[in-house]
Amino acid sequence: MTTHSAPAPGHVTKTPPVTVVKARQSLGSRLASGVSGGVLRVFLLLVGLFWLVPTIGLLLSSLRKPEDMSASGWWKVFSEPSQLTVDSYQKLLENSDITNSLLNTVLITVPATLLVVVIGSLAGYAFAWMEFPGRDWWFLGVVGLLVVPVQVALIPIAELFGKIAIFGSIIGVVLFHVGFGLPFAVFLLRNFFAEIPRELLEAARLDGAGELRLFVRVVMPLGGPAIASLGIFQFLWVWNDMLVALVFSDSGSQPITVALQTQVRQFGNNIDVLAPGAFISMVIPLAVFFAFQRQFVTGVMAGAVK
Repeated sequence: MTTHSAPAPGHVTKTPPVTVVKARQSLGSRLASGVSGGVLRVFLLLVGLFWLVPTIGLLLSSLRKPEDMSASGWWKVFSEPSQLTVDSYQKLLENSDITNSLLNTVLITVPATLLVVVIGSLAGYAFAWMEFPGRDWWFLGVVGLLVVPVQVALIPIAELFGKIAIFGSIIGVVLFHVGFGLPFAVFLLRNFFAEIPRELLEAARLDGAGELRLFVRVVMPLGGPAIASLGIFQFLWVWNDMLVALVFSDSGSQPITVALQTQVRQFGNNIDVLAPGAFISMVIPLAVFFAFQRQFVTGVMAGAVK
């Protein structure tokens, strides 16, 4: 039988030095530790600036005269800042086609976003926490609608809208966007609401809260990040859409994307209107995204970490 003698008094157990521990780390771990500081931040900053180059170029082009844009690139303003002017934006405000289309874009995007968020939130809560016959089958049907491409429904829905006299109107464009935005909204919010602890909802019911009050007072505040993410997705999709608007809108209801596409046919004569119009069409979605980027990131990451 082997016995181990106790360490002598005053004996100190030696531990491997830090250098030995570092030497045992893999090459990937050492590289990851090296770039986790300032080098990574500088790299991400450069990537962000590179991503903004088209936007900056469009902004500077919109502040130049047509003859300057025809003669040289937008980077010429750094050596000749006197080229910058706001005359193009003044002409843009005088172009009724562009200004009316910008208003139509707002009238299409805001209702389409709000309706998808509200209806999707209610349906997502119902599929997550309410019992009704065929609930799971109905939800599978909603998930199945996610794979239906927009192009398949253009002609049938155009014929339907023509029969009910809303083809070519803002209402028709809004309804199409709502119909195709709801499946993703219901799928996203149902999965998010299902992660809410059941005990929290049961406690609210014991306090006398009905389903509507429970949804407004408990579920909506907890689902804020997911709802904000959905709102941003829907807003960007509708604002930048051209296919649906090109099919379902007419000259009086066309959004900014269709109006700019129409102006491109006369590019040589109205470049001073196209540049500021395109910049305004780009900068508004960017402003919305950056304004709600914290909620967007929180909503996207929700559920990724258990």
